[in-house]
Amino acid sequence: MTSTLTWQQLRDLRLTELDDAADGWAAVSKHADSAAQRVGSEMAGRLAKTQESESADAALRRLGRLSDNYHYIHAESGLIRSAVEGLSAELSTPQRHLKAALDDAATLSYTVNADGSVAYPKGRNDTTGEEVPGGMVVGNDGTLLPSNKGLYPPDVHGHYVPGTGPAASGLIGVNPNFAKAQDIADRIARAVREAGEIDERYRQALIKLKAGPGLTVDAKTWADAAADVEAVGEAEAHRLKDAVPLDKSPAARKKWWDHLTQEQREEYLAVYPDVIGNMDGIPAAARDQANRENIDLLIGKLSGRDDANSKTMLDGLKSIEDQLRHPDPKFPPMYLLGIGDSGNGRAIVSYGNPDTAKNVSAYVPGLGTSLDTDFAGGDLKRARDTAKDAQFYDPSSASIVWLGYDAPQISASEGIHNADVMSTHDARVGATAYNHFMAGISATNDHTDPHITAIGHSYGSLTVGQAAQRHGGIPGADDIVLVGSPGTGADKAADLNVGKNHVFVGAADHDPVTMLPSHKEAAGTGMGSYIGAVEGAFLGHLSGESVIDQMTDTVLGAGAGGTVGYHLGHSASAPHELWFGTDPASKDFGARRFHVDPGPMPSLQDPAPAHSNYFNPVKDKESANNIALIVAGRSDQIQVEQPR
Repeated sequence: MTSTLTWQQLRDLRLTELDDAADGWAAVSKHADSAAQRVGSEMAGRLAKTQESESADAALRRLGRLSDNYHYIHAESGLIRSAVEGLSAELSTPQRHLKAALDDAATLSYTVNADGSVAYPKGRNDTTGEEVPGGMVVGNDGTLLPSNKGLYPPDVHGHYVPGTGPAASGLIGVNPNFAKAQDIADRIARAVREAGEIDERYRQALIKLKAGPGLTVDAKTWADAAADVEAVGEAEAHRLKDAVPLDKSPAARKKWWDHLTQEQREEYLAVYPDVIGNMDGIPAAARDQANRENIDLLIGKLSGRDDANSKTMLDGLKSIEDQLRHPDPKFPPMYLLGIGDSGNGRAIVSYGNPDTAKNVSAYVPGLGTSLDTDFAGGDLKRARDTAKDAQFYDPSSASIVWLGYDAPQISASEGIHNADVMSTHDARVGATAYNHFMAGISATNDHTDPHITAIGHSYGSLTVGQAAQRHGGIPGADDIVLVGSPGTGADKAADLNVGKNHVFVGAADHDPVTMLPSHKEAAGTGMGSYIGAVEGAFLGHLSGESVIDQMTDTVLGAGAGGTVGYHLGHSASAPHELWFGTDPASKDFGARRFHVDPGPMPSLQDPAPAHSNYFNPVKDKESANNIALIVAGRSDQIQVEQPR
């Protein structure tokens, strides 16, 4: 759309009025945010604690809807505020350039016409001294559009003839006023063109900021809000997003954030919640604030999709949001440090503030983990239990569950029977992201030298192990805890860059994941089973056995062949070698093994029941307590167990 903005309108524009309007919307946004918190924590929270009845439940539902309305007003008002403020800020530059050009024209007694052309007086030829008539010039706005008459400037007499004029005839400089007038006209034209582009860009964003009729704030409302965020984000890209240090270290990002004014921070939180909420190096409180809005936007976005992955992720998001809205006072407060729908989903949740805590742990889940209800229930509970137990020993403790990568999408029981589908690829990719996150934890922590523990469970222990073997190890990590581990890819605990006495391993006797065969053992078992099965069936057929007896011989032959093959593979493998390297619970590895409950025996219904109990203070009290002691910096008090 071609802008109709004139230089007179740009000159007379009162940017202070736009600034005042932006301040007004900022005030509305702040008041709505305060009201939402008051309704949610003070009114609804108190009612939930003191009343149990159908009427109380109905009141809580109404308060929830009221809180949703305030939250929506806060988000949308913040977007309007940022858009209006951005419009004012960006228009100030072309307006300043225009006024400077007009001042120069007035000083030289040139006339600026209504269409932006500039008339200049007669002058004398610098070479001959002869008097040369004045004329008029049209500004070049810097584009190649047909509307840019400045591409073909008029001649010295002010006649507009494309392909002719001073530029074509070589008459530039005949009248010394010509060049000065042309410069002024060009500056005017370019200022108006730039202002018109800015005006149109923000107009497109602002016209989308319209609320639908009614007071119901639902998934459709948040889907519309997500589109609003995107629209304003595109309009503000040059002014705001381009300044975000996405390619810098977490420490540099923290420094950038610290130097922003509170108003600037509020703008970034309103317009780019997905960027700020997921950026390592941004303080936890700010990430949490951004992601509490971002999770609503994601729910709105995914609610309109029909694919299975989106539906699964949507259920997980709703469960996390419900926990954020209705926190359990018996546990440390939740901080949503990351949320997203890329891959199998992203979610980073801390129990306790990792910036103010002296002890911080970050747990990486393993096989089959994705952003679903199992994660929102099970994995969040593990971090929550760890935080609560660690705070028993040191109140200044926080525990994080980090789903910042795509784990192999098979269950632990499937992994036992199909270890060959697992590779180190996902772990290596995840290790890079995990180290970046941990560098951010170190950068934002208030303490000079916080005690940081990296925890890996199942395949997550391989991810932690890969991260620890990078140059310099895991940023800030003092201790490493590996539970239910199929190996780390390291031969020795000393390879994990924290010192072997600071690597702790929990391996239940009945957890088959901690005893996955090596590659050679697995290959031997498979080949032996195949050969044994073929021989059993063949010999049974030759002896004239019945079909049932032949099948029995096949099974027995497979079992015997598999056993022989396993032992042949085992003899070719290094002692205590698992699928991903040396068994972390073995003496050869050299870590400190702590006591855990042996766990239930595997069965056909559940091949790995002991694999998920390490963090559970009910099912494995010893393991959960030992992990809490390590996280709290009291590893000297753990109950040790002899290595394998």
